[in-house]
Amino acid sequence: MAFEMVTQTSRIEWRISEIPVDYQAAVDAMEARVAAIGAGTEPEFVWLLEHPALYTAGTSAREEDLLDPHLLPVYRTGRGGRYTYHGPGQRVAYVMLDLTRRGPDVRCYVYRLEEWMIRTLACFGIRGERRDGRVGIWVAQPSGAEEKIAAIGVRVRRWVTYHGVALNVDPELDHYRGIVPCGIVEHGVTSLKALGVRATMSEVDDTLRAAFGEVFEVTGGGGTP
Repeated sequence: MAFEMVTQTSRIEWRISEIPVDYQAAVDAMEARVAAIGAGTEPEFVWLLEHPALYTAGTSAREEDLLDPHLLPVYRTGRGGRYTYHGPGQRVAYVMLDLTRRGPDVRCYVYRLEEWMIRTLACFGIRGERRDGRVGIWVAQPSGAEEKIAAIGVRVRRWVTYHGVALNVDPELDHYRGIVPCGIVEHGVTSLKALGVRATMSEVDDTLRAAFGEVFEVTGGGGTP
């Protein structure tokens, strides 16, 4: 059974799972929590975890982007986006927030998820950037190449969010060879370790929590900040 640390700050409960969590079990838990948040019986929730090595296919996934269907298990999921990879060494953050209180604007919410990743990376000396037409957060290499370091895929049910972000800390990057990540063929993927940052998962978690407070603890209406 996974060791989990649960804390609560303000109206948000945080959970950190210390060993990889089965993907379908995580989805089932999110579904239940989203319903409870919508009913007002449970607080908002952020869950930091890892998964065993696997691929997920979002609602826009194309079969041609699954390059090797036998390399890793594939899970169909209700989040937006195409194929992505999850595995040990990648910090997944499932974010369940009530947008009826924070501003019912999905574009603004995604912008804030991006900002969360950008501020987290900045704490490790990495410049993470948005790119028009490309979901996620990107790092420009000295060669001019651009590589994704954080993926974003969300779903919203009755204005309660779930799924979230995945930050590459030290995953097995070779596992990405089985898919076209997010349908983008001309760019690669990277991680904190590949960029020379040897951060522990605990250090990443602490940074994520601090940056989250900067971005999300101020509630407000719609629109891009």
